[in-house]
Amino acid sequence: MNLELPLLSTAKKAFLDTPVGDIQQWVAAQQQPAFRTAQVLRWLYQARAANFDSMTDLPAAFRTALQDQFHLFQANVVAHRIATDETHKLVLEWQDGKSIECVLLQEETRRTACISTQVGCGMGCVFCASGLKGVERNLSVGEILEQLVLLRNLTAPGERLSHIVVMGMGEPLANLDNLLAALEIAVSQKGLGIGARHITISTVGLPAKIRALADAGKQYHLAVSLHAPNDALRNQIVPTNANIGIEAILDAADYFYATTSRQVTYEYVLLGELNDQPADARELARLLRDRKAHVNLIPWNNVVDLPYRRPAPEAQNAFVTTLRHAGISVKVRKRKGADIDAACGQLRRKVLENMPQIAAAAQ
Repeated sequence: MNLELPLLSTAKKAFLDTPVGDIQQWVAAQQQPAFRTAQVLRWLYQARAANFDSMTDLPAAFRTALQDQFHLFQANVVAHRIATDETHKLVLEWQDGKSIECVLLQEETRRTACISTQVGCGMGCVFCASGLKGVERNLSVGEILEQLVLLRNLTAPGERLSHIVVMGMGEPLANLDNLLAALEIAVSQKGLGIGARHITISTVGLPAKIRALADAGKQYHLAVSLHAPNDALRNQIVPTNANIGIEAILDAADYFYATTSRQVTYEYVLLGELNDQPADARELARLLRDRKAHVNLIPWNNVVDLPYRRPAPEAQNAFVTTLRHAGISVKVRKRKGADIDAACGQLRRKVLENMPQIAAAAQ
């Protein structure tokens, strides 16, 4: 399957996909002083410019040249939902008609962007709406960055993003190079200025890529989507596990911890009567007992047409108690944005299903 980014349908270039060095060369070709590049970047990353015309300290002719040469943003926001808890969810449609989701989570002083790295997902987790149609392509560096900028722009004036979780659509480590390039700009003080230790990258578990992330020398957190304490059960829930195995994933996670000294989080979606039983909790505790690990339990969000259920409250509580008695650090993730289909893939799926009706109504 071809995962390369298709060319834009117009002659314009995507500004966020254009290396700064190339922008500097273009600025020089416009016979503009070198500091113009920094001005444009400040408008984009610090001043929340929505378009080139709003960059008012740039000469009018230069703004016109920018507008003629570049797309400042590529995405069309086809859905924007706001939950009662102030969670924002966007469905973005790219130039090739493909769409993804991203989410802004707001809680007390935290402003967290949850971003996607692929259109769809090829990991096949049976409970997830993101991968119901497989993976279509990787997102570009600019498309990853654009999510962050658009979500930042939804925060109140004077606020900024405090955290990033790469837990949206797609397998982040399958698009590691583009992700790392985008995050390099996100953490830069000339970019979005987000602390590297406030960034978490989630993976189903690609051992070679986990090791590559460790060797990259960054201070990002790693979250491994485990979802089961043994291969037999994990093969049912995460089909790609049959070609990898939990042991190889844990070995790679151990390497990540040894290399970076960053504690690894193990995400575990609780599926009622499937992986939430006392025996599952005890086996998970044995698996992680000698590791510097934290477990993030995630009660499943219902997805239409999928045959799973949320865990019973007593089963969830017993699971937590078993892990804590074994000395395992554990937390149950709060449910955010439930009234706007905030679980990964749900809103995009609904939008895509409604597209034929919307198109017909417009005719």
